[in-house]
Amino acid sequence: MQFSESWLRSLCNPSLSSEELCHVLTMAGLEVEERRPASADFSNVVVAEVLSVERHPDADKLKLCSVNVGEATPLQIVCGAPNVAAGMKVPCARVGAKLPGIEIKQAKVRGIESFGMLCSARELGLSDDHGGLLPLAADATVGEDIRRHLDLDDHLITLKLTPNRADCLSLLGIARELSALTGAPLLAPEVKPVAAVVADTREVVLDAPASCSRYCGRIIRGVNAKAPTPEWMKRRIERSGIRSISFLVDVTNYVMLELGQPLHAFDDAELSGAIHVRLPKPGEQLLLLNEQTVTPSADTALIADDEKPLAMAGVMGGEHSGINDSTRDLFLESAFFPPAAIAGKARAFGFSSDASHRYERGVDFELQRKAIERATQLIVDTCGGKPGPVMEAVAAGHLPQRRPVRLRSARAARVLGITLPEARIEAMLRGLGLHLEKTSEGFSVTPPSFRFDIEIEEDLIEEIARIHGYDNIPSQPPVARMAMMPATESSRSPMSLRRAVAERDFHEVVTYSFVDAMWESDFAANRAPIMLANPIASHMGVMRSSLIGSLVGVLVANRKRQAERVRVFELGRCFNKDAGAGPGTGFAQPMRLAGLAAGTAFPEQWGSAGGRVDFYDIKADVEALFAPRRLEFIKAEHPALHPGRCATVSLDGRPAGILGELHPRWVQKYELGTAPVVFELELAALLATPFPHYDEVSRFPAVIRDLALVVAQNQPLAPLLAALRATAPAIVRDVALFDVYQGKGLGENEKSLAFRIVMQDTQRTLEDAEVEAAIASLLAVATRDFNASLRG
Repeated sequence: MQFSESWLRSLCNPSLSSEELCHVLTMAGLEVEERRPASADFSNVVVAEVLSVERHPDADKLKLCSVNVGEATPLQIVCGAPNVAAGMKVPCARVGAKLPGIEIKQAKVRGIESFGMLCSARELGLSDDHGGLLPLAADATVGEDIRRHLDLDDHLITLKLTPNRADCLSLLGIARELSALTGAPLLAPEVKPVAAVVADTREVVLDAPASCSRYCGRIIRGVNAKAPTPEWMKRRIERSGIRSISFLVDVTNYVMLELGQPLHAFDDAELSGAIHVRLPKPGEQLLLLNEQTVTPSADTALIADDEKPLAMAGVMGGEHSGINDSTRDLFLESAFFPPAAIAGKARAFGFSSDASHRYERGVDFELQRKAIERATQLIVDTCGGKPGPVMEAVAAGHLPQRRPVRLRSARAARVLGITLPEARIEAMLRGLGLHLEKTSEGFSVTPPSFRFDIEIEEDLIEEIARIHGYDNIPSQPPVARMAMMPATESSRSPMSLRRAVAERDFHEVVTYSFVDAMWESDFAANRAPIMLANPIASHMGVMRSSLIGSLVGVLVANRKRQAERVRVFELGRCFNKDAGAGPGTGFAQPMRLAGLAAGTAFPEQWGSAGGRVDFYDIKADVEALFAPRRLEFIKAEHPALHPGRCATVSLDGRPAGILGELHPRWVQKYELGTAPVVFELELAALLATPFPHYDEVSRFPAVIRDLALVVAQNQPLAPLLAALRATAPAIVRDVALFDVYQGKGLGENEKSLAFRIVMQDTQRTLEDAEVEAAIASLLAVATRDFNASLRG
């Protein structure tokens, strides 16, 4: 919500600086996202009147102007603007003026002295329009500082409102809050009913009362559609981020910004019969003002006449019934559409509008008649016209209900930690427009029609805290019995795991759980992901079942920024459909740790060749995270990973994750250049750690033997190594692979696996016989179970 500070101060003007005002709003929950000047910084520019215009003797496109700037004698200024004319009033930068990027000096232009410059809007930094001089109002005071005349010392304030504060999507709503916060008087615009001059009306029929429970309409005859928008109104709506189009359009936008009620004006000559609020007929289409033809869904309300649809209710008007410069009679609409009837309708067609933004969050359902009277008053004052009576249709039983909410003073004191006098509480709540009745426990509070966010007692307590000021609530240290929390040694915390991954040179990222459906298909082969009913963006429409897609997305973003070496990880939740997940959920939510490494294995440095990261580099990282537990890596296939460079991570015979290089298909599709290596591990397996136990350190030397076994080419290492470790005699401390050989001396379908056997006893020195017996037993297991032979 963007608005002009001067407009806000015309409704409520507390004795605060601009910075203090923004701080007050932010601390009350209306976060000020931005505050910036309304114009560029310049000085010594005044309102001037062009007295005469003559041709330049030496230039066809230049003119000699005599200009009155409020001094004793007129100034001679050379000007090349095509629209300069005698009698017009324009901004004039006098000698010494400093404009954006330029300083005005006395100069000769084609031999003629020029004592200043007549300015366009672009030269003052007000807009990009440089087609001619900026014309000023005929009643502008000559010599007046242009900054004061155009109110250029104003500020533009942008609020980042939460969805529950729809009442602050208007200047009146923000002013109401500011008045309650500061005690400054609220100067709401006075709206008086405009008497009907003609008796012309159109019947209003609510065929879909659940979608529209109140509709006000009024005919205004004989308007001048070409009447210019007053500068004060144009300035206010443009500083609120809305482009000025024509007065009849501008006035509807102005009232929406001022009061919070969207309005729409139809060309009455294009309407036939009564006005209906109805649901669409099968296959019915509508051309909107944005030139988009839509086919509304069955639950989308339309504004229509007896023959055709006119507008998408609460979203946007139709092209064929809109007003234009030839409009003489208009039909003005002001209606209430419940949030549930409008939510998501505009986004379903890929656009949004100021009206739908407000209706989705909740518009005051008692504001419609007041808004149409305000708009009528402005229209009649500016472009004439004869208004008819207001026709109002109300769907009984479909307007929102405002039920009283109990507020207990003792409960408020307990929640806030401070005790406030009931008189103070009453004053704060009445200042917000709430209706109160005194009770034995406190108050019975009825929310006003413009507040959709007050339903329970805690909502009222929050209002008290906001208006009293969070800064004014003292911070009290808690008083309670202190107890040592149990610290088990059989598990570790997610934070300690994060530190362990960071120590492996990975950077943590946090990504959305909402992802693109294409990621789910590519990286998880998930053709039926969990869909979001109301996604925040079209490419974030499903819940992720794997973290791999999110990390690849991070890599894509870094690749676009020429980041070659990327090492990231995320600890987050995934979402899988699972009928056994529990009542009311329908899906499981496992926590996982995933990592991705791309580029070089080590940062660039003079002492390293800088080879690219590969499967075994990340395998070492995964093993370090599980240490001292031993893992098995079993060849596997995964939709996201290279079929020959992928392994299941197995812990104690149970799958604990996946590890591998990204599939070449996805490397090419996502333009990654080189394939990253990724892993995804179950968090529960990582957090469980073995209970520490003491191993005696031997004072006797270890005996090391190498055992080279010839096995079939397709023999996996993991089962062979597991068998050797499981059947090894007690004196064998470790069995580890240190070499793989293929080539001369071996068969075509054979390979040699060389194991290093470390043997040691804590009580004595080992004898040769028992060492040889241990080696023989290991060889026997390999020969019997894996058809291995000792390499000669």
